Amino acid sequence: MKISIAPSAGFCFGVKRAIDMAVYSAGKFGTELNTIGPIIHNPQVVCLLEEKGIFPVESVDKIRSDTIIIRSHGIKAGIADEIAKKDIAVIDATCPFVKKAQDYMKSASSEGYFIIMVGDKKHPEVQSIISFAVAGRYMVLNNLEELKHVDFTEKIALISQTTQDVMFYLSVIYEVFRRVKKGVIVFNTICDATKLKQEEAAVLAARSDVMIVVGGYNSANTNKLKNICKSIQDRTYHVETEKELDPGWFRDAENVGITAGASTPDWIIKKVVEKIKVIEKQNK
Repeated sequence: MKISIAPSAGFCFGVKRAIDMAVYSAGKFGTELNTIGPIIHNPQVVCLLEEKGIFPVESVDKIRSDTIIIRSHGIKAGIADEIAKKDIAVIDATCPFVKKAQDYMKSASSEGYFIIMVGDKKHPEVQSIISFAVAGRYMVLNNLEELKHVDFTEKIALISQTTQDVMFYLSVIYEVFRRVKKGVIVFNTICDATKLKQEEAAVLAARSDVMIVVGGYNSANTNKLKNICKSIQDRTYHVETEKELDPGWFRDAENVGITAGASTPDWIIKKVVEKIKVIEKQNK
């Protein structure tokens, strides 16, 4: 059985940067540090960070440390204002791509555009970005049907969640251009790492008998990878760790493909590969 791993599987630049900043800060200050929500969407990494004294909290009033780390997904503008009122040092680990999307949101809103934000309205990144829009002058869209609620006589700006499915964003862009009456502006906010991961996943799924997608179940980009792979290879399975691998998935498989979300560390991917090799020996 041949096991192929997507070249860009695992940590992206923004996630690695956030973790490096957090670990460095923990070592520098030597005291407990807090983040508003988990710094990335991977429970195993969050547990490791807790061992180093970095703990997520749900809100500003729950902060127990003198230093707060802004997670990779960014935070809402209102939360940033709350933190600014307190005597708390801030380490901003917001992904630069998310920062750019926040800036686009502010500028487009100030110029009077109605914003269509393409993404999951419950995702913390999306919530952080739309918080910079003018109230009532945006909508978050996750399927084309929702375009029926848009007033196309207005000038419209399109912004995407940084981990959005590229093809879906393009389909939204096409539909908006087809219907819009006034000006429209499109911001390219899907990060390069996301595009590359999606392209690699599609190619790998097409030549694999079984496709394994590794990453947190609450990770948006990992779930996008799973959906892309599943649309190509029905024998696609999403796991957080090697413990969830089912030997039955690999029966009669000659080629196994593996990809992983942007919040998945290398050591988890390696454990998945090792477990698949053990399963192969057991299935013989």
